[in-house]
Amino acid sequence: MMVDNMKRILTFFMACILCSSVFAHKIDATSRTAIVCAFQPEIPELLAALKDSKQHIVNRTVFYTGKIGDKDVVLFLSGMSMVNAAMTTQMALDHFNVKNIVFSGIAGGVNPALSIGDVSVPDQWGQYLESIMAREVNGKFVAPGFLKTPYPNFGMIYPQDVQIANGTANPEEKFWFKVDANLLAQAKTILAKPALDRCTADKHCLSHNPKIIFGGNGVSGQSFMDNAALRQFASDTFKANVVDMESAAIGHVAYVNSVPFIVFRSVSDLAGGGAGENEEGTFFALAAKNSSQLVIQYVKALQ
Repeated sequence: MMVDNMKRILTFFMACILCSSVFAHKIDATSRTAIVCAFQPEIPELLAALKDSKQHIVNRTVFYTGKIGDKDVVLFLSGMSMVNAAMTTQMALDHFNVKNIVFSGIAGGVNPALSIGDVSVPDQWGQYLESIMAREVNGKFVAPGFLKTPYPNFGMIYPQDVQIANGTANPEEKFWFKVDANLLAQAKTILAKPALDRCTADKHCLSHNPKIIFGGNGVSGQSFMDNAALRQFASDTFKANVVDMESAAIGHVAYVNSVPFIVFRSVSDLAGGGAGENEEGTFFALAAKNSSQLVIQYVKALQ
């Protein structure tokens, strides 16, 4: 009996040590919504809405804790592109008690039905530049026979699924990372009547009233897309509404950590589909503001 009791006590203390090691690195225990932006012009509206703000610096990344409405949040810049987005999102999950992830930012419009200023809230995100760069053989690009080529190619580029390590000899292969169904359903209700700006601060005005589009696909990759042919390929192959450089990486991290996520992307340019110079330089501030305002409204009402 005494031996059994000693075993129980030892098991209890081992569990306590394990529990304390899991939470010891957390900056605080408050359950928070993580709000993520990629780069500086996307964050001012959100910072202005943040109450009781406190700064925390982790490995040179600044995290702001506080409240939007009565909701506890942690707000931060991911940095541009896929590696930065994955790294900083994982840091947020490691150092804060994050219950869900909301991304706010700009994107290139791929779907011809979307116009500059519109906001896309896709169902799922894929890493369209995870790929084979194939060799040219007799005037044709040919991928190595031992590698899978599940999608059509764009010249030498053959998109592939992402491989996710799972501790076995057969990693999980995956292209689409789905946003959380509950977060998306709430967005459709909360933002049923969105109010979006159509003019920039210096009076560059759109000819239409921006709208919000729920559902469809988004794609992300390490390159800024400003090419009409690649834009058409992304539309034809992946039925993409928008393209950016971070969201699918965040979806990947959210999936591996089993944390719900959702992404709001406002169209700042047409990803090479416009008649002239890329439009982002003119409309990125308007697009960023529209996304931020929707996210503020959304987070305030989020259940």
